[in-house]
Amino acid sequence: MSFYPFPWVALVACVLLPACGTANQSKSAPLFMEESFDSDNIYSRSYPAAPPQACEAARRALLGQGYVVTRATAETVEATKNFQPGPEDHQQLDLRVSCVEHGADQALVFVSAVQDRYALKKNPTSASVGVGVLGSVSLPIGSSDDSLVRVASKTVRDAGFYKRFFDRVAYYLPPHSAPAPLPTPTPVP
Repeated sequence: MSFYPFPWVALVACVLLPACGTANQSKSAPLFMEESFDSDNIYSRSYPAAPPQACEAARRALLGQGYVVTRATAETVEATKNFQPGPEDHQQLDLRVSCVEHGADQALVFVSAVQDRYALKKNPTSASVGVGVLGSVSLPIGSSDDSLVRVASKTVRDAGFYKRFFDRVAYYLPPHSAPAPLPTPTPVP
């Protein structure tokens, strides 16, 4: 009976190849690889209005939801809103809106929201006391300075959030005016 190493090599290769595949899959792909640049229109919407009207509607939509508008021009609106889900957890939502011309009497409105999360950081406070020959001695006082430190930041990718925003912008746009009727011709004598 002769021994052929080929079946054993094939068996070992079949066992090891899937393991190699999972090792490669466990490495995370760079985040920019998730960017599709497709036409899903999560972050933009077209309106039958001039860009300044669309940006004004966006400003009003944000003000109506409790956002603090930090910048507003005919082409851009920036606003922020703060949340505190827990005693030591603070979150801030920043929205940036851009309004550009899109054809005749059309505005294309782009929006992106960035959510920042902050945590409370406690820093103990100490005081220095000068002691003649010894120099200065630092003594803990027992109080602390608290400060918020940003611990996470991410772009909001929820399509429902943006849909609600765009629906509210449409609410604040002026209603479409009906075409004016043609003047009746006056009879010529």
